[in-house]
Amino acid sequence: MHLVSDATGETVIAAARACAAQFDGVRPIEHFWNLVRTQRQLNLALEGIAEKPGIVIYTLVDRDLRAKLETTARDLQVPCVPMLDPIMKGLAAFLGLESKAQPGRQHTMGEEYFSRLDAMDFAMRQDDGQSPSKLESADVILVGVSRTSKTPTCIYLANRGIKAGNVPFVPGSPLPSILLSPTAPMIVGLTEDPERLVSIRRNRLRMLNQTEVTAYADMEAVRNEVNEARRFYTKMGWPVIDVTRRSIEETAAEIIKILARKNVISAEALHF
Repeated sequence: MHLVSDATGETVIAAARACAAQFDGVRPIEHFWNLVRTQRQLNLALEGIAEKPGIVIYTLVDRDLRAKLETTARDLQVPCVPMLDPIMKGLAAFLGLESKAQPGRQHTMGEEYFSRLDAMDFAMRQDDGQSPSKLESADVILVGVSRTSKTPTCIYLANRGIKAGNVPFVPGSPLPSILLSPTAPMIVGLTEDPERLVSIRRNRLRMLNQTEVTAYADMEAVRNEVNEARRFYTKMGWPVIDVTRRSIEETAAEIIKILARKNVISAEALHF
């Protein structure tokens, strides 16, 4: 599967993988060609396609590059799919406008770009309960026991321009006072199935060459820890997300919906 883009390629990669995931027993071999904006760069991609023929999915706006790519694919007798064309045609017809055909236009360094940078910096500085005094400026604070994907979820949210901090829930340890304040930012509790959590924690310990089983990875202790956290979330009235069967992207999407419903963020943040 050859993925060709004149920008970062995030869009074509995400769409191609989402489509491929719908086919059982299929694991595509990806050949990624990004920032293809000149004939020379396109020629490198075409050589790769000719060497290992496969379906071509592309997001190119330059007409000459598109034409050469499609002609080569036709000669090689491989499918060539212009991923954005149906959407662009629909928008053009609806708006009565022509597109600018400018590569990477969605990645221009405007206000949204710098908002994401600011949110990313915030997520790193407030990771795992650091600088609790700064949490009051967060859009959302995630609370969860260890290994419930708090940090990667915050980083993913930051890439959407959402300021997210996270605080670990440790039985017997007090939480930052801001979390108990009626003026606290939106707080979301994360939980996970104890059996899966134990598996993740034991794997983590193995990676650290720690073989001794402590309360951190003991089934009964972890079960009590998760139950205590859930009772506390309920007591505080926080929304709770079970991340057991969710990817980071799905968890973040659920958080974004919660924030939008509470008017913490605008509806535009639902789109990326």
